[in-house]
Amino acid sequence: MNLNLAYLYPNQMNIYGDKGNIDALIYRSKQRNIKINLIKINQGSRLNQGSFDLLFAGGGQDQQQQLITPDLYQKKSVLIKAAQAGIPMLTICGSYQLFGAYFKPFQSPKLKGLNIFNAYTKATKKRKIGNIVVRTKFLTPKTLVGFENHSGSTFLKGDTKALGSVQIGHGNNDQDKTEGAIINNVFGCYLHGSLLPKNPHFADHLIKLALENKYGNINLKPLDDTIEWQAHRSTVKIANKPGWWNW
Repeated sequence: MNLNLAYLYPNQMNIYGDKGNIDALIYRSKQRNIKINLIKINQGSRLNQGSFDLLFAGGGQDQQQQLITPDLYQKKSVLIKAAQAGIPMLTICGSYQLFGAYFKPFQSPKLKGLNIFNAYTKATKKRKIGNIVVRTKFLTPKTLVGFENHSGSTFLKGDTKALGSVQIGHGNNDQDKTEGAIINNVFGCYLHGSLLPKNPHFADHLIKLALENKYGNINLKPLDDTIEWQAHRSTVKIANKPGWWNW
């Protein structure tokens, strides 16, 4: 089996270790003899319909978001059709914001998004920083861990569901205890750190979705994730300790 993995804007949207998500997907696939063809999509690169089975886009600061937005919008039709076809995608922070209706920075004009997520984001004066623990309904174990660092507040609308509920941390907006978004097989969140190395069950969920969308029902061979789960549990433990950010 093989998967074509599209990596959107690797040069501009790669902050707080987000590239580690690509490394995790490649590593976990390779351990199962699943060939990954990595396709780096930069500004000016064509993104053809049907050319990818799985997609990742990382985070970036406001300047990088402003830089890529015109190019991203040119790819809107392809990405919307892929979302409708069940192609799994993972978007982090800045990319997550741009997959919604819009992102409004403090002093710059509103950045028009793809509207894949029925959501919008506005910059706030409060920066939301720290370890975050999220409880999901679709994973086993149910927890996701990561590190958030964002000033934007995202609000979900309509048929877009939250990735999970915040147990520790700020989440989408520090108000409604939601974190991230899901529509079809498209996932967005604020979890840096990198996300997937510390959450092997989520990495496998994405790989399985991609394989089943392409080949039909499959079962993934279990891997030895002792180290990964130690990192996961360690984050939960640290996040539960008052004043951990002062260490």
